[in-house]
Amino acid sequence: MLAILSDTHGTDDPRLDGRTATAVAEAEVVVHAGDFTTETVLDVFHNRAGRLHAVHGNRDDPGVTERLPERRVLEYGGVRFVVVHGHEHSEQALSLAAREAGAACVVVGHSHRPTLRPLGDVTLLNPGSHADPRQYQPAHAELERAADGLEGRLVQPDGALLETFALRAAGPAGTE
Repeated sequence: MLAILSDTHGTDDPRLDGRTATAVAEAEVVVHAGDFTTETVLDVFHNRAGRLHAVHGNRDDPGVTERLPERRVLEYGGVRFVVVHGHEHSEQALSLAAREAGAACVVVGHSHRPTLRPLGDVTLLNPGSHADPRQYQPAHAELERAADGLEGRLVQPDGALLETFALRAAGPAGTE
């Protein structure tokens, strides 16, 4: 499984509860789209996640920003992703970043709003915030390998399903 999170905004605790904690523990790969806030929270994610692929956000302290890039590209289940926090990106810039990376999906955070929608010829996925949802529902994303790509869902920490979706692989399956 691939678990995607963002906007933890923790100081000492990553506030991983319920289904979100289970997803991070069980995932082959965890993607985080920024705003851990502190190195302590980043370190907990590194310790709990099998493999962590993360970017820094606009609220991360200098220790986090020094350790993480602004942008990351990865493949999982034959689907290529580009990951940015999104605070400095217009929709046009996000679409361009995905096209430049050959990605089918651009993962962003920043707004804390769980979102899945087309952005030109790519999919925009914001997993929301599991720990600091503000006026939105708390959430994270889970994606499982399927015959032709990935089957995904936006899930709340209590396990409630918000939405299901599919991301199709382009050509032969890629590497993770």
